Formats: sequence, structure tokens, C-alpha cells
Amino acid sequence: MPIDAEKALAAEPRSSRIGWDHKDVQLYHLGIGAGCDPDRADPAVDPRELRYTLESRLQVLPSFATVAGAGMGGFGGLAAPGIDIDRAAVLHGGQTVRVHRPIPVTGSAVQTSKIAAVYDKGKAAVLVLRSEASDDEGPLWTNDAQIFVRGEGGFGGERGPSERTPRPKAAPDHVVERPVRPDQALLYRLSGDWNPLHADPEFAALAGFDRPILHGLCTYGITLKAVTDTLLDGDASRVRSYRTRFAGIFFPGETLRIEMWDAGNEVRVEVSAVERENAPVLADTFVAYA
Repeated sequence: MPIDAEKALAAEPRSSRIGWDHKDVQLYHLGIGAGCDPDRADPAVDPRELRYTLESRLQVLPSFATVAGAGMGGFGGLAAPGIDIDRAAVLHGGQTVRVHRPIPVTGSAVQTSKIAAVYDKGKAAVLVLRSEASDDEGPLWTNDAQIFVRGEGGFGGERGPSERTPRPKAAPDHVVERPVRPDQALLYRLSGDWNPLHADPEFAALAGFDRPILHGLCTYGITLKAVTDTLLDGDASRVRSYRTRFAGIFFPGETLRIEMWDAGNEVRVEVSAVERENAPVLADTFVAYA
């Protein structure tokens, strides 16, 4: 059934109360590789990693907003009126997080989800699913997930903006590599994304992959942590917004190559898979910071 863009955009937002505590934050950080510094020769935990893993020193990476309150709350907009689609045709094309102030280690909030935009790309539709969270002190974060729905384009709607920007011609200011554990997806999924594509080899084979692939949002978190540690002295409170386009798959056990171009208050980032001749993983990626 075609997407009814007018109906979807006019629908009332769906609201739910979510909550989290230090254990949820610690689990998320471990799920994106915190606690291990690949640049250290000895096996001891780098004390700087304790800001991601020890409750008495804990801070919260803004990408935690994508999993807060059970993991997939930001996708509630897919149940909006006018959106009658085959979930098997859905691809997560991109993600943007904007934080309005630092996320507390323990908190609760009301999260609202809605369809913020519907674009017609011809052979596919793009839905922008927006979720906004606020607590008693005001807005906390805004999440935008760009969802491609194959076979649902051609309805005569607005094409929408292009997310693609050319790669900088200059050499990157910083390049870091992050080996990813073979079992990283099994740990990350405990934060709420239970899709068997990331855990079950038989399911992954049915989807056309040799083995389970890593969650795109796990790679998203790993990358933000690398930028924060490399350029912001590990201070997550300096991050203001973070957006990316998911450009390719990544397998647990591979190594991420993370290239950064620092413009002073915004970092351009490109992420690739080292073992597959730097095949693109994340593209058109920007981190704005104070």
C-alpha cells in the first residue's frame, strides 16, 4: 500500500515515558567498545576509560540517546497512520542526534515520536522519524532517523535534500583505527536492538551475508567515542550534534579506520573497513562541538 504522506505528517505524535540509570549507560558504552584502549601495549584498563565505565566518574555519550529507554523508541513513527509498509523493505539510511544539554547518568523523560518528513526518491521513499525527549528541566535530545523504504517511491512527493557531500581533498587531520571485537554485536544488542541479523549466522545467510553484520548504530557510537577521545579530550559534554549516512556494512572482528578533518567547531568524519580495502562504512558524517 502506498505511503499516505499527508496523513502521516498530520498524525499526532506518539508519547511514552522512558527511563535509564548508570547500568544502562555503562552497558551501552561497553557495547561500543569502551574500557579497551587499542593504543596501549599493556592489558590494563586505561584510567581515562573509567569515565565511560565506572559509575563514580560516569559521563554519557550523546549517541546513548539512540538506545535510551529500551533501544528502539525512536522508530515508533513507523506505526503512524498512513505508513503501511513491508518492514523487510526498510533500511536505516542515516542518523542525527542533537543534544540540548548533557544527558544525565540517571534519568527519566517523556519521548515523543512522529514522522517529520516524507520524501519521494523515485524507487524508494525516505521517512524522517523524529523522536524528542524532555524531562522536568526541559528538552534533552532530538533524534532523526532517515529510513529508506524500497519500492514505495513514485508517489509524486518532494524529493528532499541530498545528504551527500564530497570527501575533503586535503589529508585528514587525524586518523585512528579501532579494532572491533568479534563478539561486539552480541554485547551491543543487549541495549535493545534484538534484530537476529546481528547475531544469528543462519538469519544473516538468508539476508545474503556471509555472517552477522554489526549494528549501524554501534558503528555510529564507536565513531563518536573516537572523535570525543581524539579531539575533545574525552569530554562528551562538548558534543552538540552528530549526523551520519550509513554507507556500507561492517563485520564484527574487522577494524574501523576513522578519518577526521577538524574545522574548529565541527569535525568531518569518514569511516571505512580496513580489511576490505577501506570499504565505506559511514559517510557524510559531522560532529559539531563547543
